[in-house]
Amino acid sequence: MDFEVTLVGAGFSGIAMAIALKQAGICSFVLLEKGDDVGGTWHENQYPGCACDVPSHLYSFSFAPNPNWSRMYSPQPEIWDYVRRVTEQFQLRKHIRFNTAMVAARFEESSGTWLIETSDGATIRSRVLICGMGALSRPSLPTIPGIETFKGPSFHSQQWNHHVDLAGKNVAVIGTGASAIQIVPKIAQKVKSLQLFQRTPPWIIPRLDRAISKVEQHLFRWLPFTQRLNRWWIYWKLEIRVLGFTFKPALLLASEKLAQRHLARQIADKALRKRVTPDYRLGCKRVLLSDDYYPALTRPNVDLVTDPIRAITPTGVVTENGVERDVDVLIFATGFHVTDNFLSYSIRGKDGVELSDAWRDKAEAYFGVTTTGFPNLFLLVGPNSGLGHNSIIFMIEAQANYILSAIQALRRSGVKSLNVRADVLRTFNDGIQASLRKAIWGSGCRSWYLDHNGRNTTIWPGYTWKFRQLTRRFNSADYEME
Repeated sequence: MDFEVTLVGAGFSGIAMAIALKQAGICSFVLLEKGDDVGGTWHENQYPGCACDVPSHLYSFSFAPNPNWSRMYSPQPEIWDYVRRVTEQFQLRKHIRFNTAMVAARFEESSGTWLIETSDGATIRSRVLICGMGALSRPSLPTIPGIETFKGPSFHSQQWNHHVDLAGKNVAVIGTGASAIQIVPKIAQKVKSLQLFQRTPPWIIPRLDRAISKVEQHLFRWLPFTQRLNRWWIYWKLEIRVLGFTFKPALLLASEKLAQRHLARQIADKALRKRVTPDYRLGCKRVLLSDDYYPALTRPNVDLVTDPIRAITPTGVVTENGVERDVDVLIFATGFHVTDNFLSYSIRGKDGVELSDAWRDKAEAYFGVTTTGFPNLFLLVGPNSGLGHNSIIFMIEAQANYILSAIQALRRSGVKSLNVRADVLRTFNDGIQASLRKAIWGSGCRSWYLDHNGRNTTIWPGYTWKFRQLTRRFNSADYEME
């Protein structure tokens, strides 16, 4: 056997898992990373204005605090730098194979091991396979007729082309989600014109970002408990929001009023204000934070287009009303493959069943980590372990601890493999879906939380502290020991 554990993805998930393994004395592992450095989405997304929408002191590992965050909401370069420093601190680089992607993986029942094919032509035999590719790793492009015919520069926000100078150009941005509201204010200042194509307006609340003072940084550095208190305060301030998202959606009406006042303060034009006012309940889609997006829409060189796109031509974009808008550069801020992210990989479990076939109707995993028929396979931020109200890092740490406990149980038992029981998985997911039917995410809008069947396979519908409590210990009775 080449390694006891093979990890895929060197973002927050993979790094957290690698650290947990090392601290437990499990050093026979390799981490495969398709890119040339660690950081995952914070390495790959380098568009103008890219930043986190979770406060800095909570969007970091609990075991590796950073007292030097410059702002309440960290910009992308700082987060990427943080992941690199943590990687060095825990001496992980010797375990990482950069520019190496997992091409396919197959479970060999006779030996209870995984055979992992990599992009460099190698095959790795490993007892355990842990996939932490991240939900925001595969860009999603819209299916628009003629999209391939555009002659000017065009790119997805994740694959930003820094060689293209936007100054003086006629630019089109398609999409008004989390990436777009960060990009538009930054590029609107330099382009000749900006055509912003909106399908559905987002709910936006004030970001209230600010610089963290040198005094605060010194305090956090020399009195670490003050940073822990600050993190605790941020966590519970965000955690209480789950009451509105999951249990009593009526509680979100106050947030809707806040968002409406924010919009009214920043856009005086009633007609424009109406076009950017959502017609669905706040929380049904991802709630966004921004202080400068709405003002950018009022600039004379910015035009918000709400007519549906009919086609893309070699020189522009045609809307359903027949108007063609000339464009020099086309930017897609159209999100990622979230609900089907793991399905893009060829992963074969027992009896050669593909994960994409097992999840054809619905993706499901026990605590977002294990799925029946795929022994010794563990997922990080798998189905229904994403969040709409708090920091995903909290969930990642909980899952890493659970997976570590499972590996230790596998070691102690002497069996070849662990396979979550079908009845356990069914009961768990029935409960998840029952909770989601009462939650705000099922109130009628279409979002990236939902799969092609309209089923929410993304969100954890409850408290994050409860998730950590449930995953604190691995229960071998939930698994078939083979």
